[in-house]
Amino acid sequence: MSFEDARHTVEEHAARARAQGKELVDLLDCAGLVLAETVVADRNFPPFPRAARDGYAVRATELASLPARLAVVGEIKAGAPPEAIPALQSGEAAPIMTGAPVPNGADAVVMVEYTSRHGDTVEITKGVSPGENVVPAGAEARRGDRLLAPGVRLDHAGIAVAASAGRTHLLVHRKPQIAVLATGDEIVDIDVLPGPNQIRNSNTYSLATQIREAGGEPVLLPIAPDEPQRLRELIIDGLESDLLLLAGGVSAGKYDFVEQVLGELDGEFFFTGAQIQPGRPIVFGRVQYGTRGDKTSDQRPSPDQDFRYFFGLPGNPVSTMVTFELFVWPMIEGLSGMTPRKLAFLHARLKSEIKTRTGLKRFLPAVLSGEFEHAEVELVRWQGSGDIAAAARANCYVVIPPDRDRIAAGEWVTMLVR
Repeated sequence: MSFEDARHTVEEHAARARAQGKELVDLLDCAGLVLAETVVADRNFPPFPRAARDGYAVRATELASLPARLAVVGEIKAGAPPEAIPALQSGEAAPIMTGAPVPNGADAVVMVEYTSRHGDTVEITKGVSPGENVVPAGAEARRGDRLLAPGVRLDHAGIAVAASAGRTHLLVHRKPQIAVLATGDEIVDIDVLPGPNQIRNSNTYSLATQIREAGGEPVLLPIAPDEPQRLRELIIDGLESDLLLLAGGVSAGKYDFVEQVLGELDGEFFFTGAQIQPGRPIVFGRVQYGTRGDKTSDQRPSPDQDFRYFFGLPGNPVSTMVTFELFVWPMIEGLSGMTPRKLAFLHARLKSEIKTRTGLKRFLPAVLSGEFEHAEVELVRWQGSGDIAAAARANCYVVIPPDRDRIAAGEWVTMLVR
């Protein structure tokens, strides 16, 4: 399947995925969680006409002839009580601070840079239009307006909005449980001294980190050997979570049993490969909830929740990382209660020439550098999809179309930056 078709397939299923529960959480603990309720304004925002600049509150018509001299009355600071705010009369100006309520009788604020104070008067050298430097009451939101919609992942701005509406707790979706199952006889736990032909299990740890970044909660399973029965047992365990990620065992090798075991569990495969590099052997599908090795189960969820999705990710570490970014991320968003976001690419100029082969869409580790508007990107030196050190040096991926075998230095190229 082409990359675009594979990605759209995942997005379609992710959009139908359901979050698995809700909980009321303290506001400060809501960052990164997905909102499960509507947050509305409990008052007008702002609740009064608000000064947007330090300066003088004035009547705009009184600055028709410049310079203008007006009598100074009072002083209005942010948070001033109503009784401390003078009503402005003809020929008067009131010193006012940013965020303070604009007094009755004034319709604009002159910035302090265009004024000079002379005792009880102020000289103003620049005119203003009615409403200039004033935020009207209710301009940002009216009482009862929706400020945040369900399905929003809460970041610092969302937390600030909820706080401004007086919310100390929010109803959020539970983080989806994402099972991680690394496979292969060549893999050992990280606290085990590897044999001459073994490697430590880095994939479980990279996936667990990516899962947390995407908003999920990783569930780490034991390493699965290249043996169908034990692999089957661990896959069944993994399917108890909201999503199962398998790393390795999805290629066409003699001891790659993942697709075989999933097929025996009546797995439905949406694709078994994508035209990309790295990550070409990726698998995506689902298994019926009540048929995962337990044909006699009478406790079945409702029809719209009676399956679990799975991804079979290639075992080479960079392939695992790339395919997670490209395909797994939107599924976790869907299971978190979000509408999965479309994949957006950025562009920068290429620092050094790229030569490659045609036929596959390539996502190659690269470094984006530069300053301000002068960004440029360059591939890192790497030894293929098993080169973890190269992935650690990279901060993005250069995306090479399948019909290009050469891209010259200085050309604009596409990048995937999470």
